[in-house]
Amino acid sequence: MVTVVDCPTCGNKVEWTEANKFRPFCSERCKQIDLGAWAEEKYVIPGSTPVSDQDPDVPH
Repeated sequence: MVTVVDCPTCGNKVEWTEANKFRPFCSERCKQIDLGAWAEEKYVIPGSTPVSDQDPDVPH
């Protein structure tokens, strides 16, 4: 049974096989769109701001 997933960029159905060299994307175009989004830092992982060593509110 072949696994079918949605392309993360456009939502088209994509077969997850070795024949699809762009998986999980449906095409090179969708792959490049996603890469461009990463390059423009559109995808971020939320996190806390690191505490500086010179922060007066932090006891030493």
